[in-house]
Amino acid sequence: MQILMFGWEFPPMNSGGLGVACQGIVEGLAHHGHEIFLVLPKVSADMHSGKPDKLNLLPAHQSGGLIKVSEVPSSLYSPYTDVLSYKKWLEELSEDEPDTMYGKNLFEEINRYAAKAAFYASKVPHDIIHTHDWLTAEAGIQAKNIGGKPMVMHVHATEFDRSGDSINQQVYDMERRGMHNADRVIAVSEYTKKMLIKHYGVADWKIDVVHNAVKPNFSTYHKAHHLNETDKIVLFLGRMTMQKGPDYFLKMAARVLEKIKRVKFIMAGDGDMMEQVIHMANDLGIERNVLFAGFLKGDEIHRAYAQADLYVMPSVSEPFGITPLEAIQNGTPVLISKQTGVSEVIKNALRVDFWDIDEMANKVIATLEYDALANTLREQGKKELDKLSWQKQAKHIEKVYEQALGKI
Repeated sequence: MQILMFGWEFPPMNSGGLGVACQGIVEGLAHHGHEIFLVLPKVSADMHSGKPDKLNLLPAHQSGGLIKVSEVPSSLYSPYTDVLSYKKWLEELSEDEPDTMYGKNLFEEINRYAAKAAFYASKVPHDIIHTHDWLTAEAGIQAKNIGGKPMVMHVHATEFDRSGDSINQQVYDMERRGMHNADRVIAVSEYTKKMLIKHYGVADWKIDVVHNAVKPNFSTYHKAHHLNETDKIVLFLGRMTMQKGPDYFLKMAARVLEKIKRVKFIMAGDGDMMEQVIHMANDLGIERNVLFAGFLKGDEIHRAYAQADLYVMPSVSEPFGITPLEAIQNGTPVLISKQTGVSEVIKNALRVDFWDIDEMANKVIATLEYDALANTLREQGKKELDKLSWQKQAKHIEKVYEQALGKI
């Protein structure tokens, strides 16, 4: 099958789990003999700092075999872009590049990108169109209108996940338009499927749940020598945004430190709550026990997991959440909020409501103090992980394509 896919990030240049998932999906489909033509944005800005540095966002293994990648000039430097961050980024970019070609606002840029990207629908042979989340939904719709092929929209996160009840109406409208124009919709969890039915009015029969997976990792990492070996380490790895719950992580840390003193809490990531989180650590009086590692990528991520005695994901709303799978893969026990999709595939993980700070702290303390509990979580979690692979998930996606094409 020939697949025209629209994405916006791909390792090694990615800012979150979407790029990791996109890579797994593409490689899984290619493993089964499908041809994928992946259209990605090409930008001139560092997607993490927002500063122009002339980087081209292309994967290290950009083409060859059954995977081909093309680029469309665009400033869609991150799938987690919002209207305000785009405006700020554009102002900074324009100071250095006054003749910038980017749209005056995010939605103008999305439409411009869609028009350029959809051009491929008339040039690239394809049987089906696959889009990822809201920024590429319009590109998929235009490609469908031009080429007449079925469209599958893959929903990794919604505006309700990112913004809670304070949604951006234009973003919501774009998401909804994409879902209703798609022939099939893929949700990354039952948790997300329920949200699509409730908030977007998508018919139950139209949605297929395909959970994420994790790529095999054969490297071995050990604790860094400069860390005190007697200190326990609890890790937060994710964007510093409302959705990820970094403030709940810090409140939990303060409770834990009331009972156990020799614990370090590492917070890896960046985002719009970064300054607030740093101040919060000071206000709670735990700044000496909280280490801010900044944005990590590649081997840095795996080393962080390997250093940790426990990985905590206190997300307020998480459609799936690949990071717990990565933590388990690196031999680290995990504690996740109940408001996550990953809990549907991993049973050997501690669970807690994101807002229940006392219970979260109790479970952290139990894991740090009782080796038997930590070892059980570690060993049983790895057994569950063995059942998940992108090659298996790609077969599920293949069935979704066949449904969209009317073959089944």
